[in-house]
Order: sequence, then structure tokens, then C-alpha cells
Amino acid sequence: MAARSVHVALLLLSLWAVQTSAESSEGQLLCLCDSPKCLQEQCRGTRCFSSVRVGSGGVVFERGCLEGPKKTRLHCSTAPSSHQAISCCSRHLCNGNTTRSAVMALLPSAPQGEPVGYGMGTLALLALGPVAALALLSVASALICRRLHRGHLLRLQEFDTEHGAVDGLITSNVGDGTLADLLDHSCTSGSGSGLPFLVQRTVARQISLMECVGKGRYGEVWRGQWQGENVAVKIFSSRDEKSWFRETEIYNTVLLRHENILGRHQAVTKIGLEVLRRHVIFFSPFFPNVAGFMASDMTSRNSSTQLWLITHYHENGSLYDYLQRVAVETREGLAMAASAASGLVHLHTEIFGAGGKPAIAHRDLKSKNILVTKELRCCIADLGLAVTHSQADNLLDVGNNPKVGTKRYMAPEVLDESLHTECFDAFKRVDIWAFGLVLWEIARRSYSNGIVEEYKPPFSDQVPNDPSFEDMRKVVCVEQQRPFIPNRWFSDPMLSALVKLMKECWYQNPSARLTALRIKKTLDKIHSCLDKVKDS
Repeated sequence: MAARSVHVALLLLSLWAVQTSAESSEGQLLCLCDSPKCLQEQCRGTRCFSSVRVGSGGVVFERGCLEGPKKTRLHCSTAPSSHQAISCCSRHLCNGNTTRSAVMALLPSAPQGEPVGYGMGTLALLALGPVAALALLSVASALICRRLHRGHLLRLQEFDTEHGAVDGLITSNVGDGTLADLLDHSCTSGSGSGLPFLVQRTVARQISLMECVGKGRYGEVWRGQWQGENVAVKIFSSRDEKSWFRETEIYNTVLLRHENILGRHQAVTKIGLEVLRRHVIFFSPFFPNVAGFMASDMTSRNSSTQLWLITHYHENGSLYDYLQRVAVETREGLAMAASAASGLVHLHTEIFGAGGKPAIAHRDLKSKNILVTKELRCCIADLGLAVTHSQADNLLDVGNNPKVGTKRYMAPEVLDESLHTECFDAFKRVDIWAFGLVLWEIARRSYSNGIVEEYKPPFSDQVPNDPSFEDMRKVVCVEQQRPFIPNRWFSDPMLSALVKLMKECWYQNPSARLTALRIKKTLDKIHSCLDKVKDS
């Protein structure tokens, strides 16, 4: 009986050893993660580690996981020094019981030397020398920053003189409390983002959420205030981290700057994705009167993790909200459609060369994702599902987000699952279908001979309020229906031209649809014809 017990124990021990070895070789160890780089309390890797670093700010204790044999050998084989030490282990959560004091014990003790005697003059020089050098550097830095700031203000004044005054830009002393002042200040951290590093770390915490102005499947949009100025805060729930990450990544695309796109409006150095994982706020220089992405941050509110996107605030809200409240004149509606088309052209176009821009397809274009500026022009927003493509390496980047677009705006090839997902042009043609539906929404709310229809979403008379995938597939693919066109549109030259344009966006065959550039040129031609009629 005793021999059998010993045999069973040896068998279990062997199985445990094999399992541990397999897990270690596959890099699937579960480790405790306690570091500013950690997104969660646990991580997986090849080895678990605990480390200490001794610096001027004190002792920093971290725990986490190492991935890959090279990284493991590099860190785990490094001998402890007087200022750092690391302890590695190869079992699940084996670093969970490792304490700071245990790792500190690995640090070699400094050799005890004889005390050195210094005279009073030497001690005074050692004490006052660094202070004097620091004071000189501070004075020099202040003078340089002041001169740079003065030159920047002169350039702003020259710009205003040439292009007209820019509302909302208050040129007063830095520290008076306006967002525009702080963002225009030229003495930055040198990170390329246009703001002092301290501000990047703290501005999101200084935003007060005032009111919820919209809700969607991703989360909520709030009107916030920072130092008395309105900002828009798009709050993602933690389960939508991929959408938040993707939208931030797209907004930080170099040269994604256009008055009709809610993106960066000054070329900046490309920020690595590792910075995102460390929760550093992204900041874009702020241009008044232009829709702009300002910051991205991960914060905690009401004991839950929230993912924030901070942008310029538009009081008119989305095109969907605006058309429900306001009917527009035909010329005004045409200008809104043309501005949205201009933004779509910029998205779809690749800019070549160093620091260029990949071609981008939106994948969720709809009136709710188009904002209306105070000049009643449109800018495209919500790039969480965007796809990018670069001809240089023929790389199609669909991101890491499994979500799909809005069912009501889906093209036939998406609904019947015949979309060629390996072809970037196929995604652009999906955007064109959706843009045709946006044109239809604008046309319904455009006056013609004093007549205008009430706002309704596309296919509202053919599908329920919240249509299913199958509802839309039946209407669009099987029955091949299109949104209803009122007879009065054909008696108005502009609306009649828009009808022809939107129908060319709705071809069942994707390759027969217009390009975004052709749509923009057609809208410009319609606008010029209206001008000629008005002048005559």
C-alpha cells in the first residue's frame, strides 16, 4: 500500500513538472502585473519577474512578465547592481508572494570607505555651485521661452491680419486660465505634441463633466469644461477599449488634418503605440473654429475605468441632431453636403512621401458620425472602425476591432457577406453607399418652393426603428429597394441633381458607384450652377 502511494505521488509530480515546462515554453505563464505599464492586474509571458530600482526619487518596486527568450535572457541573467536588481521565476503567479524587501536583499552592499574630510571652503563650493548653475539655466530658459513666445504671437497677428481675426483666441499672459493661451504657448516639452509635458498629464483630470449630450453603442458624449471653456468628452466603457484605441490611433495619423475631419490639424511626430499602453495623454494643438482631436486618456470615475476622447465642442451636435431640429435652404444643404464630401475625399486619399498619410476608409459613415460646425459645415468624426491602406507596402490595416458598422447604413455587399475584405477599394465603396444615404437625409430637410419633409432616417418606411441584419438584407439585397424619393424633388433643379447623384452611390454593383472625388466635383458643379442662376 505504501509503495502504491509513493508511485501515485511520483506520477502526479511528473505531470505537474511536464505541465509547468509546457506552459513556460509556450510563454503562457500567468503573472501578477504591478507597474505603470500594466493595463490589468495580471499578464501572461514566458517568465514572471519582480524588480527594484533605486533612484533619486526613492525605490521603485515593480512586478510583471517577460515575453520571448531574448528578453528573458537579457533581464534574468543580468547581475544585480548597486541601483537595481531583478528576480525571475517560472510558475503561475510566482511573483505574487515576492516582497520589496526580498528583492532589495539582492542588491550588493556598498563598500565601506574611510570618511573624507573637506574644508569649509570646499563644502560651500560643493553646496552653492549646483544652485548657482541651476539659477543661471533657469534664467536662460525663461529668456529663450519669452522670446519664442513673443515671436509666436507676432506670427499669429500676421496670420490674423491676412486671414481675418479668429474668434475665441485670447492672447494674454500664460497662466490666465484660457485653453487657447496654454495651447499656443511655445515652451513645450519637446515631445512634438505642442504642450508642456505636465499639462499632458493633468488636463483631463481638470475637466468637469457638465451634461450628457448623446449616447450610443460605444458609450456617451458629454459637454465638459476646462478652465471655463467647453470641450466634448466621448466616454467609452472599458469593454470598448479596442474602439477607443483604434480611434486614438487614427486621430494621431500624420497629416490627418482637414477642416472637414475631426482629427489633428498640425503635423506631429508619430506617437508609438507603446505610449498608449502607458496611459499617456495624447494632445493636439488647438485651432479655434476648427473641429479638432485634443486628447485621449484613461481615467477612473465612480470606481470604474473609463476611456476618454477629448475634442473641440460643437454646439450644433451631429448632422442627425441638427436636421431633426432645423430645415435648411437648398444652398445651405448643398454646402453641408459638399463639405462632408470634401472630408471623405481627404480620408480616402493617400498622401505619399515621408510623413505622409495612408488612405482611410471610415466603415461607419452616417449622419450621427458627422458633426456640424458653427459655420454650418460638416466634419467627419468617429473613426473607431476605420481601415487604412498604404500602397508602399500594400498593407491593409483593419485594426483589432471585431465590431461592424450601423445596419441601417450597410451596403448590399456587407449585408449579403460578399464584401472583398482583402481589397481596400471595397471598403471605400461601402463608404460611398452610406454617403448617398446621408445626401438623402439632407435633401429631405432642404426647402423647395416652401415645402420640406420632416426628418426620417433612411428606410424608415421599410424597416423597424431598430432593424435587424436580416431586415436590412431583405430590403436592400433581396428586394433591392432604395429610400423613397418625393415627387417635389424633381421640380427643383438642385434636388433633382442630388437625386441623380445619390442614385449613382446606390448601385447594387459596388464597382459602378462613384468615387468620393467625383461626388465632390459634382457637388461643386451644382453649386456653381446655382450661383449662375442667382447672378442672372
